[in-house]
Amino acid sequence: MFDELEARSPNHFAVRQYKKYKLAAGKTAKSILISCGARLAVFDIAELREITSYDELELDTLGDRRTALFLIMSDTDDSFNFLISMCYTQLFNLLCEKADDVYGGRLPVHVRCLIDECANIGQIPKLEKLVATIRSREISACLVLQAQSQLKAIYKDNADTIIGNMDSSIFLGGKEPTTLKELAAVLGKETIDTYNTGESRGRETSHSLNYQKLGKELMSQDELAVMDGGKCILQLRGVRPFLSDKYDITQHPNYKYTADADPKMRSALKISCGPG
Repeated sequence: MFDELEARSPNHFAVRQYKKYKLAAGKTAKSILISCGARLAVFDIAELREITSYDELELDTLGDRRTALFLIMSDTDDSFNFLISMCYTQLFNLLCEKADDVYGGRLPVHVRCLIDECANIGQIPKLEKLVATIRSREISACLVLQAQSQLKAIYKDNADTIIGNMDSSIFLGGKEPTTLKELAAVLGKETIDTYNTGESRGRETSHSLNYQKLGKELMSQDELAVMDGGKCILQLRGVRPFLSDKYDITQHPNYKYTADADPKMRSALKISCGPG
């Protein structure tokens, strides 16, 4: 097969890589094949081969018109999480190329990626660089995590870079120590007035009163851990963090179209998201 490909295109990328593989000794070549087979074993599943054999997502068109694309995965079985990661990688690459080559650097329609359970989809390659560059192309990524430590577990030292490139962050509550410690430090301190009274008794009684100004954390770790479930803390770039009420989704005018409000909408959603 590679001989035929070489006859048609001697400098084909696949041909050049295959020649490098053929340089390996017998045992090394077998090890390469075994490793390759193990990595690609998931493609022995017929349904997975069918999904990846052709393109029906047209990811490069998401920035051309208003579109909603849902990537739904199992929250108990992570066998196919790599597909979601691959999809995001292709999405960012294709849209950035199209923004530069077709639209002069900015997509006509903003593409917002709401990446829920970001820690459970696997690592998105070079995410720390992507979040710093996609904004100028009218692309944004919203990473949703249970705890900030999840991001560090996956992206290691690059986690701080990813967080630093986020213009806004919202804390909905939690008790993970690392998250609470870093948030308490970011919130800063406030000044409080304290006064001490003293009384000494002897032949004569004397009183003393001392006033002081001290620095106190705006919210300590223990206060953050027991924060009211109806509150959240929002941080915007260039603005001091502020405490806010969570939005009541049941008050949204389109709430009636959700499956939570009307179970009939669940079957309607399946029909609208079916083939074609």
